[in-house]
Amino acid sequence: MKYCYVCGTELHSKECEGEGLIPYCDSCQVFRFPIFSTAISTAVLNKERNKVLLIRQYNMKDYILLAGYVNRGESAEETLIREVEEEVGLHVDEYKYMRSLYFERSNTLMLNFVSVAHDETLMQINCEVEHAEWFTFDEARKVIMKGSLAESFLLTILERIEADDLGRLNGIA
Repeated sequence: MKYCYVCGTELHSKECEGEGLIPYCDSCQVFRFPIFSTAISTAVLNKERNKVLLIRQYNMKDYILLAGYVNRGESAEETLIREVEEEVGLHVDEYKYMRSLYFERSNTLMLNFVSVAHDETLMQINCEVEHAEWFTFDEARKVIMKGSLAESFLLTILERIEADDLGRLNGIA
């Protein structure tokens, strides 16, 4: 961030107690901490936990995890439930937060979850998704977009599932 997002003045680095060097606006006399988007991604599992749902968006040849931006006033968990229902028409029964990674290309902090769909047969995709398909874990490893955050998240989740190291997922009332 080079310029103040309020007044447009060029920012310079200034020591902020306990924070280190932070961009500072002399005109507004305020520190300008970085602004970025926040989104969730999730590996949606079927109830038997032996398949994962991957999606393909328009103009893409590879599969990715279902994902969406967190709306103002919304928790990551609410976003997860809303996005799965909006994009593929499925109800999430359980979920667990896994980890986060920053995606520089879109200036987004991605919060990754694993979730379990109530009934995989009720899938109805919306206009944001070109294709959605259930894959075995081995199939998913082959078709997930190589070198992507989705691949990194998926491989970590599959390793933990196969090592029986996922623990309990949170149920939804």
